[in-house]
Amino acid sequence: MKYTDFYSELGKLMYAIAKADGKVGNEEYNTLKKIVREELIPLEGSTDEFGTDNAFYTEMEFDYLEDNFGDPVSAFNSFIDYVDTHKSTFNANVVDLVKRITSRIASSEFGIDANEQKYLDKLNQKLKGLA
Repeated sequence: MKYTDFYSELGKLMYAIAKADGKVGNEEYNTLKKIVREELIPLEGSTDEFGTDNAFYTEMEFDYLEDNFGDPVSAFNSFIDYVDTHKSTFNANVVDLVKRITSRIASSEFGIDANEQKYLDKLNQKLKGLA
């Protein structure tokens, strides 16, 4: 698995969920930064050719989409396509991580709204049975 791709796709997923209600709130953005530093970096030992921890690609992709008015539906679908293409890399630990961090970002600002819940439900259905 190419780790930069995984973390970029994870950034797209996180963006889609944060943007599901129409805007990325401050708490959602702060939660993203905490997730990268508290959960992803400690798990990731690989770096890119510049020595940057690959986990930072999650934050970079999220920032890129936010700065360029990314479409949350396209971002979500990109992650789903990634899962379809890389099913064998989604073991129990990866599935648990994805579920945990997406729930964390969805609930970070005013709880989980109906649009965020739709994404979480679709994601959980996609991940069901992979691990």
